[in-house]
Amino acid sequence: MKAYVFPGQGSQFSGMGKDLYEHSAEAKQLFEKANEILGFDISKIMFEGEAEELKQTKVTQPAIFLHSVILAKVLGGDFKPDMVAGHSLGEFSALVANQTLNFEDALSLVSQRALAMQAACEAEPSTMAAILGLEDALVEKVCGETDGIVVAANYNCPGQLVISGAIPAVEAACESLKEAGAKRALMLPVGGAFHSPLMAPAKDKLEAAINSTQFNAPVCPVYQNVTASAVTDPEEIKQNLIEQLTAPVRWTQTMHQMIADGASSVTEVGPGKVLQGLFKKVDRQFETSSASIEQEA
Repeated sequence: MKAYVFPGQGSQFSGMGKDLYEHSAEAKQLFEKANEILGFDISKIMFEGEAEELKQTKVTQPAIFLHSVILAKVLGGDFKPDMVAGHSLGEFSALVANQTLNFEDALSLVSQRALAMQAACEAEPSTMAAILGLEDALVEKVCGETDGIVVAANYNCPGQLVISGAIPAVEAACESLKEAGAKRALMLPVGGAFHSPLMAPAKDKLEAAINSTQFNAPVCPVYQNVTASAVTDPEEIKQNLIEQLTAPVRWTQTMHQMIADGASSVTEVGPGKVLQGLFKKVDRQFETSSASIEQEA
C-alpha cells in the first residue's frame, strides 16, 4: 500500500514551486488562482522571496500548502494514494490529496489558520523547544510538574519530542529535562506555542471557518494528528482538524500505525525531506521517496 505524507511549517525555501510553475500549465493556473484567493502575490514571494519573508506564518503556511498540493496535482495519474497524512499544516494538503477538501476551500482555511495563529502568538509571548534523547512519558511527566503552561506538542519520532507553552514554563521544563538526562533541550526559533492551550483563540476562529466549509467523503483514509489513526468520516475529520490547533501532533504514533496498517512505502509530497527522515528513525529499512515532477513522464 502506498502512503503519501505532506510536510508542515519549517520546510520552506526560496525558489519553492518555481519548477512546477514553469513545467506545467495546470500548476501556473493554480498559482495564479492562489494569488487571487489570498489577495497578494504569494507565487512571487515563493519564487524570489528572502528567507525572512518566507518565515512569516501568514506566508509560510499557504506557501508549503501550495507547493505540496500543486505537486500532487501535477503528478496526475501517478498519484494514487492508499493512505495519506500530514504533519500539522500538512494535514490540510493531505485532505486535498484524498479529495476531502477542494483546492480553493483548503487554501482559504490555511490562510485563515495562519492569520489566527499569528494573532494568538502576538497576544502572549510563547515558544517551543525540541527535547532529544528521552522517553516520551518522562517528558510528559516533567511538563506536568512544571509551573505554568508547557505541554508535549510534537511527537516527531522516538527520542524527539517538541514541547510548547509560555516562555518561562518552557525554559524551566528545559532545565529540568536536561537534569533528567536529555541529550539536548533546544529552544526553537518559532513565533509562538503551536499545538498548546495558548492556541485556543486561533482554534475558536478556525472552528467557525471549518464548520462553514464543505467536507466530502475521502477516496482513502487520512491518518490525523489528533488520533494517529485512519479516519474516513467527514464529520470526524472536521472535528479532528479543529482540535489539532491545541492538541499534540502524534506523528510517531501515526508512522507506527500506517506501517501496522500495511503501508509498504511512503512518498513525501512537498518541500524538504523531513518526514522521510522521521520514518527512517522508526524503521531504517522502510522505503521512502520524494515526489517530483519527473514522475509525470
